[in-house]
Amino acid sequence: MSVAIWWIRRDLRLGDNQALAEALGHSDVVLPTFILDPKLLASPSACPGRLNFLFDGLEALDADLHRLGSRLVVRKGVPVEVFQALVQESGACSIFAEADRSPYARKRDAAVSRELPLRLTPGVTVHPVESLHKADGSAYTVFTPFSRRWHSLPFPGTPIPAPDRLAPPPALASLEVPEWSRSGGEVSFPAGEAEAQRRLERFRSMGIGQYADQRNRLDLEGTSGISPYLRLGMLSARQAEWVAREAYSMAEDADARRGAETWMNELAWREFYAAILFYFPFVRRLAFRQTLRNIAWREAEDEFTAWAEGRTGYPVVDAGMRQLNHTGWMHNRARMLTASFLTKDLLIDWRRGERYFMQHLLDGDPASNNGGWQWTAGTGTDAAPYFRVFNPVLQGKKFDSHGEYIRRWLPELSAVPQAFIHAPWEMSKELQNRVGCLIGRDYPAPIVDHAFARQRVLDAYHRGY
Repeated sequence: MSVAIWWIRRDLRLGDNQALAEALGHSDVVLPTFILDPKLLASPSACPGRLNFLFDGLEALDADLHRLGSRLVVRKGVPVEVFQALVQESGACSIFAEADRSPYARKRDAAVSRELPLRLTPGVTVHPVESLHKADGSAYTVFTPFSRRWHSLPFPGTPIPAPDRLAPPPALASLEVPEWSRSGGEVSFPAGEAEAQRRLERFRSMGIGQYADQRNRLDLEGTSGISPYLRLGMLSARQAEWVAREAYSMAEDADARRGAETWMNELAWREFYAAILFYFPFVRRLAFRQTLRNIAWREAEDEFTAWAEGRTGYPVVDAGMRQLNHTGWMHNRARMLTASFLTKDLLIDWRRGERYFMQHLLDGDPASNNGGWQWTAGTGTDAAPYFRVFNPVLQGKKFDSHGEYIRRWLPELSAVPQAFIHAPWEMSKELQNRVGCLIGRDYPAPIVDHAFARQRVLDAYHRGY
């Protein structure tokens, strides 16, 4: 009987798994395999919470495989060396995996391909990033024309159902699972394909029609909450796009169609940033805009620590950072506001914030995280000028008008009246005493004046331009 290895990377699922489907189509037996890559585990961008989510996801996948008559094989080591041994041990004739086009993944896969029969399939994105380019072969660097191209492509087939059963994998000399260390903390996102599908279905039935109107509201659950599952492939990008298209076609009114269309556009943004990293891998180290690589960033260690810990004195910024630190996730509007505060109000290098987010986000993705930070910092592909500087007070009033999001994450402000919740330092001393929130003791005073900071960053960008 022929044996193929299904190399699991960012596809911890059985449904709509193109690598698994290809392996099943070319062999009698599939050996599901995950490799704990020491280089990734030791990466400065590794996130303990994301590793926990990965390990929980592997356990959920193994349980699903057992129900189909198979099991998960987990090995630890350099991928090419692990597979050389596993091919000998199992008699496998080929290795199938979904293509990951990030810089490290391409280098890793090239090393495996030189030694072993590795076959890559689509799946991490709806459309392969290498196919998304202009007619002359050059890369898109502005989202709008990229989006037009992305939406114009034929949808790449109906999502593939999960197999009903799998043949038992071949006997191996060792089935011992390498130990992995887990960190503590609250489980905000239960791992696994079943939970991913549950969330997607809930969003389809209850949220996608209102997405355009509610997606920026910090005080509402107006987003899908599936980004961690997309990150590790407990849900495929194609499944998400399929739901968006169905919701659009079945929408009862223009608002519902706009909601589905807006969410579909967010999926396109994800693939735009994946394409940017594919065509311009230097963005992980440098500003996309060459003219903005010489900004005189401040060190300001104490201010960076205050930002990271949610102690800036600006409630909407601090609420966002505390949500991130507590749950491993943050609302996208809060990501923009906290990133803007670090880069614009504090004039601290966007790469420090990018690294911090990668170390804490369950959905931390090199392409999307980098794209978001460079967009906010004004150094990236965005067509708008660099002088966009979010006012944290006005943004809080606009997207958390009653302060519910702030009070959820900053309990020390729970008794502050709505009129002052976004600028508590404006309360009189008498009112501060009355509500039990003394500025400078119970909650910090602002670490910088926003008007001063805005002018400072504009001057710094102008000098560095």
